[in-house]
Amino acid sequence: MSIPILATPVQDQHHLQHIQACDTLLDGVTVVIPARNEARSIGPLIARAQRLSDEVIVVDGHSSDGTVAIARDLGASVVMDNGKGKGDAIRVGMNAARYSITVFMDADGSHDPSDIPRLVQPIRQAEYDLVIGSRGRGGSDELHGDVEKLLRMIGSDLILIAINLRWKQSLTDSQNGFRAIRTEVARSLKLKEDITTIEQEMTMKCLKRGHRVCDVPTHEYERQFGESTIKLHKVALRYVYSFLINLL
Repeated sequence: MSIPILATPVQDQHHLQHIQACDTLLDGVTVVIPARNEARSIGPLIARAQRLSDEVIVVDGHSSDGTVAIARDLGASVVMDNGKGKGDAIRVGMNAARYSITVFMDADGSHDPSDIPRLVQPIRQAEYDLVIGSRGRGGSDELHGDVEKLLRMIGSDLILIAINLRWKQSLTDSQNGFRAIRTEVARSLKLKEDITTIEQEMTMKCLKRGHRVCDVPTHEYERQFGESTIKLHKVALRYVYSFLINLL
């Protein structure tokens, strides 16, 4: 892998539009980190990701705790999302990416940057277009502990079974946000989901369009600070709806 390039912060919308208009992608890896008020955890994450990539982009959800300042001080590019949710941030990030492979990871410390090469390798070897970090194979500290987490796990597993049956796959995770994808493939999918359902949508649209998808073992850790803002009763129906419309 080439020596990591510390990207210049994107500080205005004009610059962002210029990046989005670029058709030529450089050979390398962009790491996209959606973040909102993650100042306590994002610094070490950026530093570690920079050593394993060519560009780190923090897509900020209008943080008020210094997240942006920390990211820029470390040399990461910073772009602002449109305030619609994680799915919106994912779209903004992949459109701003300058390199041929994009890795998505969370800002809360639940994903280990040392797994980035494992995600990227199958794409570099021209074997796959989307590689998902599998909690089924690597374990998760987040999907255990209370009734809501148990229900999330059951719902996720049921959807996974249906996806595998529909496209004759043997995936062990379809929804984990820690993943790598060919940037041009990600852009071609025309992703629409505004919240965390975007990862499920990405997986299903890749399979529907004949792109090659696999998973590799990665461990999901408990977030380092604060609590998750994802509430099952608020997103469950959206997961079902997104699943059904992309299944056909």
